[in-house]
Amino acid sequence: MAYFFPEPSRTFSEYLLVPGYSSSECVPANVSLQTPVVKFRRGETSPLMMNVPMVSAVMQAVSGEKMGIALAKEGGIAFIYVSQPIAEQAAMVRRVKRTKAGFVVSACNLKTDDTLADVIELKARTGYSTMAVTEDGSGTGKLLGLVTSRDYRVSRMSPDTKVSEFMTPAEKLVTAKAGVTLSEANDILWTHKLNALPIVTPEGYLDSFVFRKDYDSHKENPLELLDSKKRYVVGAGINTRDYEERVPALVDAGVDVLVIDSSEGFSEWQYRTLSWIRSRYGDTVKVGAGNVVDGDGFRFLADAGADFVKIGIGGGSICITRETKGIGRGQATAVIDTARTRDAYFEETGVYVPLCADGGIVQDYHITLALAMGADFCMLGRYFSRFDESPSNKILMGGSYMKEYWGEGSARARNWQRYDLGGASKLSFEEGVDSYVPYAGALSDGMASTLAKIRSTMCNCGALTIPELRDKAKLTLVSSVSIVEGGAHDVLLKDTTNGGK
Repeated sequence: MAYFFPEPSRTFSEYLLVPGYSSSECVPANVSLQTPVVKFRRGETSPLMMNVPMVSAVMQAVSGEKMGIALAKEGGIAFIYVSQPIAEQAAMVRRVKRTKAGFVVSACNLKTDDTLADVIELKARTGYSTMAVTEDGSGTGKLLGLVTSRDYRVSRMSPDTKVSEFMTPAEKLVTAKAGVTLSEANDILWTHKLNALPIVTPEGYLDSFVFRKDYDSHKENPLELLDSKKRYVVGAGINTRDYEERVPALVDAGVDVLVIDSSEGFSEWQYRTLSWIRSRYGDTVKVGAGNVVDGDGFRFLADAGADFVKIGIGGGSICITRETKGIGRGQATAVIDTARTRDAYFEETGVYVPLCADGGIVQDYHITLALAMGADFCMLGRYFSRFDESPSNKILMGGSYMKEYWGEGSARARNWQRYDLGGASKLSFEEGVDSYVPYAGALSDGMASTLAKIRSTMCNCGALTIPELRDKAKLTLVSSVSIVEGGAHDVLLKDTTNGGK
C-alpha cells in the first residue's frame, strides 16, 4: 500500500501572515531584501548574493537577454532559457555581460584602412557606436584613434571613405593610463565631458574602455547586481542531455550561475550532470538543481553537489503536470517540508543550501509567504512574462494588450529535455499550455510595486531582513470563507472605466 502523508497538500493562498510588533525602526526604507543564491558554510557569506529575492524562469517566453539586463538592474537574476542552440544561448549570455562593466575590453574595433561601410556594418551588427582604431584591428592593439557617431555623416560621405580620414587620432584623445582606478577614470570622464575613456598602456596599446553610461546606470539603479568586473550578473539553464557541450560554452561566455532545468530533479540524470560539472570545474561553477517537493529530494541533490535547490512540481500557471500525470504537491506544503530538511541539513553538515520556490506565485504577497516559509528566493514565469522585457509578442485582444506566454512542456516550446526520463528524444505528451497574460508595461515599474508590498509586509511582521522574517513570522491557515472575507465584499464597486459615474 502507498505511503500517505498525514496532512493535505496546501497552496500559498491558504495561509496568511499574522502581524507582529513593529518598532519605529521598522519602516520599508530600512528593509534589506538581500539573499543568498548559492551554498556556503556556517560562518561564511554566500559567494553570490542577490539584492532582491526574485529570479526569472528558464522559459522561452520569459528569459531572453533583455530580461537578463533589466532584472540585473533591479537586483535579481534572469536564467536565460536553455531550449535553443548552444551557440545562441551563449551569445545571449555574452551580450548581457558586455552591456555594462567597469573596465570594458573593446569588442568593436577597426583598422585605418577599413571604410565607412565597415563602420556602418559593424554598428548594425553589434549595436556599438564607439569603435577603437588599432594597428592590428584588435581590442588590445596599438591605439591609433577612435570613431564615434560624431565623426561621420552617412548622407554626406562616400561609403568607401577610409577610417583614417575621419577618425579622431590618438594624439587628440583624452586617455588614462592602465592601472587607474574606476573612481579616478569616472572623474576624468566628468572633468572632460566624455562619453568614453580609453585606458592605454605605457607602450600605447589599448587596454580597455570606461563608459559614462555605466556610471549613470549605477546611479539610477542602486540595487543593480554586478560581478567583480562591474558586469551584470546573469544565469542560464542547462539540461541533462547536452551539458558536456553546453556548460563549457556558457562558462566561456561568462555566465555567473547555472541551473538544471527539469520538471523533476530527484533522478540519476541530475546526479550525473552535477557529478560531471564537479569533476570538470570543482566548485568554481555554480549550479542549482531541481525540481523537488520534499526533504528526500532535497537531500539527494544537496549531497550530489547542488549549489541551490528548486522546489515545485505542477504549480506553475501554464503547467499541467499534475493534471496529466498526477505528480506534484501543493507549493506551500512543498516549501515548508523542504525547508525543514534544509535547516536540519545545515545543522548536521554546516553547509547552507539556499532554496528557490519555483511556481505557485499568484499574488505578490505569496512571495513574502514563500520567504517566511523558508525559501531564499522565488523563480517566477508568468509574473515576468507580462513585461516589455520578455521575449514574447504583445497582442491587442478585445481592447486590451496581452503578452503571449507558453510552457516549456507545450507543443510550441517542444522542450522535451525538460521532461527527459531517459527515453526517446521527443515530447510524448504536453505538460504545459500556450496562453496569454495581461500586459504590464515596464519591468522596473512592476517590480517597484511588488517589492514595496514585500517590504511593507515584512515591517508588519517586525522584520527588516529575510532571516529575521523567518524567525518572527507567524502563519495561520485560512478557511474558504475567510479567503472571501479577505477581498472586497458586500459592496457595489464603482465603475472606474467611466469616471466612477
